[in-house]
Amino acid sequence: MHKSIVKAAVLACVSFALLASAQEAPLGSATTPSNDELKGLSALKGQVNGRIVWSTSRANTKHDIWIMNADGTEPKPLTVSPNNVDWFPRFSPDGQTVMFTRSKMGWAPENDAEMNDKWDIWTIKADGTGETKVAENAVWGTWRPTGDSIVFARGTKVFIKSLATKEEKEIFDGEKSYKKSTFTQQPEMSQNGKFLAMTLRGTSRNTVIWNFAKSEGYFLSGGCEVTWFPDSKRVIRMNEGQGNGSTEVLAFDLDENGKPVDVPSGLSINKKFRFMDLPGRRSHEYFPQISPDGKWMVWAASTGEHEHDKADYEIYIWKIGTEAKTATRLTFHSGNDRWPDIFIAK
Repeated sequence: MHKSIVKAAVLACVSFALLASAQEAPLGSATTPSNDELKGLSALKGQVNGRIVWSTSRANTKHDIWIMNADGTEPKPLTVSPNNVDWFPRFSPDGQTVMFTRSKMGWAPENDAEMNDKWDIWTIKADGTGETKVAENAVWGTWRPTGDSIVFARGTKVFIKSLATKEEKEIFDGEKSYKKSTFTQQPEMSQNGKFLAMTLRGTSRNTVIWNFAKSEGYFLSGGCEVTWFPDSKRVIRMNEGQGNGSTEVLAFDLDENGKPVDVPSGLSINKKFRFMDLPGRRSHEYFPQISPDGKWMVWAASTGEHEHDKADYEIYIWKIGTEAKTATRLTFHSGNDRWPDIFIAK
């Protein structure tokens, strides 16, 4: 009887371990670029001087942060954290430090971003040294232009924090401004500090530009993952359910109050809003980010698989203003690659 109990306990532990592993992202393997993709990489050389960071499962099923040159060369790990999920990396304004969100312990899916007790925000030097926890129970960290303070979400609220004094200040509460259980995703303050762009989830579902002075918000007609151009006069966001591959990136001009000059109405999307929609099979775009000089966009795209932290997304770069077909694929791996950010050297 004792042996049967021990055997059952061992089998239960093994089954639990296998189940936990199955819930994590795939390691995947390296893939081979096509001739056209190789030509694109060759054409990009010498065109962009900078670096890209992103979250990947290629070496750790829970995800690490990797870094490479902006032309796709010299990819390498920046964090090595086999017991934690590292994601949502963002370069400091000087490019010397990367901020990222890390799970407190073990696998935690991106869908649990609102559960702030599962996450902390860390920084690491771009050379891989000096890991430092900078915010407890926090997610979606972004930098302010001076590099000495950050903005992040904690459940329904958004805070700004001084890295020097450690002082935190609440700057937005989704429940007070909208409905109970309104959570904020990817809160990003404009460069001029007047507005806050964010995705609302929970009981409110939209993208919004919040005007601090007026204490009012302006909706961007749905979507998610809204992020700024450096001039504080324009934003992009993801559009779902339309476009080649069922997603596309839209752009919106804003007036002096941060209010969109125009937004889509009804089911149709006017071409004036369409910013990027990749041709071809790999056109399920997500995670767009504009470079600090406003000249480049990086993002990730899959062939249709959607799950953000498990699907085979690949990183792309595109010179803004050129044809969509000129976008260059930078990663070639069947693991999960997502949430890129780009720093451009001056």
